[in-house]
Amino acid sequence: MRIHYLGATRTTTGSMYLVEVNDQKLLLECGLYQGRRAESIQRNCCFPFDPSKVEAVVLSHAHIDHSGNLPNLCKQGFTGSIFCTFATRDLASIMLEDSAQVQADDAAFVSKKRAKQGLPPVEPLYTQIEAEKAVRQFVTLNYERPIRIADGVTVTFQDAGHILGSAQVVLDVQENGRKFRYLFSGDVGRGNDDILRDPTPVENVDFLQIESTYGDREHSERADARDEVARLLHQTLVEHKGKVIIPAFSVGRTQQIVYTLHQLTHEGRIPTVPIFVDSPLSVNATEVFRLHPECFNQDIYRFLRTRDNPFGMENLTYIREVAHSIKLNSLKDPAIIISASGMAEAGRIRHHLKNNLGDPRNLILFIGFCAEHTLGAQLVAGRETVNIFGEPCAVKARVASINAFSGHADKNELLRYVDKISGNIKKIAVVHGEETQAMAFGRTLRAMKPKAEVIVPDYKQVIEY
Repeated sequence: MRIHYLGATRTTTGSMYLVEVNDQKLLLECGLYQGRRAESIQRNCCFPFDPSKVEAVVLSHAHIDHSGNLPNLCKQGFTGSIFCTFATRDLASIMLEDSAQVQADDAAFVSKKRAKQGLPPVEPLYTQIEAEKAVRQFVTLNYERPIRIADGVTVTFQDAGHILGSAQVVLDVQENGRKFRYLFSGDVGRGNDDILRDPTPVENVDFLQIESTYGDREHSERADARDEVARLLHQTLVEHKGKVIIPAFSVGRTQQIVYTLHQLTHEGRIPTVPIFVDSPLSVNATEVFRLHPECFNQDIYRFLRTRDNPFGMENLTYIREVAHSIKLNSLKDPAIIISASGMAEAGRIRHHLKNNLGDPRNLILFIGFCAEHTLGAQLVAGRETVNIFGEPCAVKARVASINAFSGHADKNELLRYVDKISGNIKKIAVVHGEETQAMAFGRTLRAMKPKAEVIVPDYKQVIEY
């Protein structure tokens, strides 16, 4: 078996791995690459293989850096099945449609600028219709249900605990008279999640491919984070009579912070003020969450069955319409506004920041990772002025960041994950981490597993197993 590492190599975006086994081609992940504009366009539009020759795709979870280029793959000739869990299919259906809309808006903006220069328009990578057609090729199965996807290859999904429906991909392979098990971790959750189950330990692994997003970093404790959220919100809402603006990713972080606010309100640790989730994708994703209690841990499952909807309260309003979103600008009393995107690079959150950054009574609370150079990173770094919609905005509101809500395991949690894997692991490929994180985690794994060959693949590197 040979694997071509075609994305998320010494970076965290564009996950894509072409597997050659028994004279067949399979694809693990098909994510969008995000980077410098010209490079992103080239890598996303042009596959380094013929999509029509791929037998099947296996998708670990719905995040766009893992699933976002599937419509383009189908558009260019892939006609096979896309295997994933039930919840991944439901999330991907709304996320791919949203991705198509973002690309259409971006193409329209760029085309308008090009028209002024006498240049032809540009086209989006794919349309919403093409995204919907790609979802028709999804084949869903539950965790721990093996299925044959090609000659000599069986796939089994094990819970990864990262987002709703996320899976570790277990490939049991028979090739040239030998049998072996290949484990692709997908993105690994932290364990002890407020909503999701812990990652499931996998047995009898021969080869491992593992993510390293936080391969050299540690998160703060969740219990401490919950206390810090309560303290910051009480201070802002009660003492300062201000508003709290929370940039949050639509899938995972929004639902987690809503559940946390539900608990804190029920416990009387924060006042019962209006809470708004202002993001169409977040609203749709939350509805998908409610459809998949099979992914919940026992605590939230019990909460759902015996007490209340964990993602709903009397003082909580979900907003889809633009007109209702605009009305939030006129709020004068204390309130909490949760909006996408988590890095504040796109979406309605930019309007809320522009409207609220100038008031020292307010709090901007980040609960997820902000990549370098993003608006979120600038705010977290303490910039006194930032540009929003091309205009300078003075930052007078307080800004806080809590990383304990991350959906990715940190260094120590990844090591615990590896330690629970049984089998004689002969080779480990470290992927899905910025170069410093991936290389550092590779060194840590070499010390932990001295008998295993540990590789941090370069882009387009081919490794034999």
